[in-house]
Amino acid sequence: MEDPPRRPRSRLAEVAAGLRDFYSGPYRRTFARAQQDEDDLFMVIVMAEALGVPNPVSYYTVELLPVVYEQFHDWHRRMGLDRSPLEHFSCC
Repeated sequence: MEDPPRRPRSRLAEVAAGLRDFYSGPYRRTFARAQQDEDDLFMVIVMAEALGVPNPVSYYTVELLPVVYEQFHDWHRRMGLDRSPLEHFSCC
């Protein structure tokens, strides 16, 4: 059995994907680090009230706490804290 001929559309998509990898490949680490920094800042903003920092938008960020709790352990380890800084939330 012989493979059916490739459609030009799929070849174009493969070329586009290859070019995207070629141009963005060297910057993957930089993009990943920038994304991690943004995620850490978001975590600080959401957890500010629990960490003892006055947060003027705590009314809006309190809804995000259940989502952030899953990532809390990784975050406090990246920040260099061996134990959880929150008295009421122990993850270690």
